Order: sequence, then C-alpha cells, then structure tokens
Amino acid sequence: MGLFGEIIFMKLVSFSSKEYAVCGGVLEGDRVRPFGQGEADPVLAYIRSGSSLPAFDGASLPLDEVRLLAPLQYPPRIFGIGLNYREHAAESKMAVQSVPTVFLKLSSSITGPDTDVLLPPDATQPDYEAELAVVIAKGGHRIPEGDWEQHVFGYTIVNDVSARGVQLATSQWTLGKSFPTFTPLGPCVVTRDEVPDPHALDIRLTLGGEVMQDANTRDLIFRIPQLIAYLSKIVALETGDIISTGTPPGVGLGRTPPRWLRDDEEMVIDIERLGTLRNRTRVTE
Repeated sequence: MGLFGEIIFMKLVSFSSKEYAVCGGVLEGDRVRPFGQGEADPVLAYIRSGSSLPAFDGASLPLDEVRLLAPLQYPPRIFGIGLNYREHAAESKMAVQSVPTVFLKLSSSITGPDTDVLLPPDATQPDYEAELAVVIAKGGHRIPEGDWEQHVFGYTIVNDVSARGVQLATSQWTLGKSFPTFTPLGPCVVTRDEVPDPHALDIRLTLGGEVMQDANTRDLIFRIPQLIAYLSKIVALETGDIISTGTPPGVGLGRTPPRWLRDDEEMVIDIERLGTLRNRTRVTE
C-alpha cells in the first residue's frame, strides 16, 4: 500500500522562480509541476494534509528556470543519530552504544542544494557527514518496530556539517551541528514507494572531486524500524520530523591528520535513488 492507501511515486521539491516566491512541486524528469502557493513550507503542508496527490497549480516549469530550495523549510524537529556505522564509531574513537546516540539539529541550520555552507571563525574544525534521512508521515507515540513503514513519508539527503571544536568541547552536540547553513537538505523528498529497501542504498561523498565517504546503508547499526521505535518510545514523533540516520566512515575527524573543510570546496553527496546534493563552502568573518 502507498502512503495514503494507494501507490504513489513522487519526488517532492520546494523552489522559487519568477512566478513563485516559495512553492512546492513534483519533480518529473527535467521539469517541475508546481503546487502549494502561499504556504511557508508547502511540502510540509502537503504531508500534513494526508492527501494522495497535491493540487497542482499551472503548467510545469523547466528545472533550469527554477531555484531549488530545501524541500522542507521548517520541519518540527531534526533528530540526528550519531555513531551509527561501526567503522565511523571506530574512527571517531567512540564506543558503539547499546541504544542510539541521539542529538538535535536546529531547523534554523537548514539550507538547500547549490547554496554556500558558511564557515564563520567560531565554527572550528568544520567537517562533513553524508547521511540518509527519513521524513515522518504519520506521527505517533510508542510505535512498534513492525509498523515503521506506515509512519514513513519518504527519504532525502542530509549533510550533517559539524564544527568538531564546538561539538566535542562538551557532551552536548546540538550547538556544534546547528550553525546557520550546517544542514544542507535535498534536493528532493523521494516518497517511500520509490525506495523499496532503504537499507540497501549506496552513499558517497566527494570533496573537491575526491571520494571521502563510500559505503552502503546496509551497514547501519540501528536501522530505521529501530530508530522510529526508540525515538517514539520517549517522545511522540510528529508529521514532518526528520531523522538523519548517521554517517559512514571517512569523515575529516577520523583522518590522520584530520581533514577539516576549507574555503571554496564543493561537497557532493550521492545516495542511490535519492539524487545528488551539492554545496560549496565559504569562509566568513
């Protein structure tokens, strides 16, 4: 069954153009079919509506005539999962926990595809992290593992940019991961039915053309059913929540010497079936 009782295959985007300040749309090849004018977060409004299909507005637009934004502008929460690949935990010199390591990224840190990730002086030891992210459709409290799929709307890509100097200065990670622009998101939300198995996706990050991370989501320690069950056991999940499932090995922190982000470097994340998320770094004063 599909998201709302029928099979639905869509790639949802948010965009701006000459006609629209912020609009939701469905990506169809090299064109976008617009919907959801007037909403601050049109894709989130659509997910909350529970409708099987958006109410389309006007003719489709060529992709090269729009500017893609983060597909979700104001999700209720962004749950980050740390140390969720064994090799990444080892390179970080941290033990794998018996339960998921959970932190929050503030929604004010979201930026879209093809935007600059800003590296101010206080964001010391900046690092990259390619991650598969889950978007929640139907919220709930104490969701059983076996019911996980009916609570998933779809999937997207997150770059969990982290200022390691801030993150690791204390045991609390949220601030070091929440500088403005530190959550590149997109380019689209791919609905659940387009991803038969989210635990069998190739995931890769390149930095200036060099492959830094290259893995598969089959290596996740805590998989999506476990994450949904664990989080919802403690807090009720809400429609539009994002769960970023953790990063594979290859981050700058784990290299000898450490490889921190520099000015004017292109980060490119590719996740099978989800597309490509590109962002460039820019050092600021």
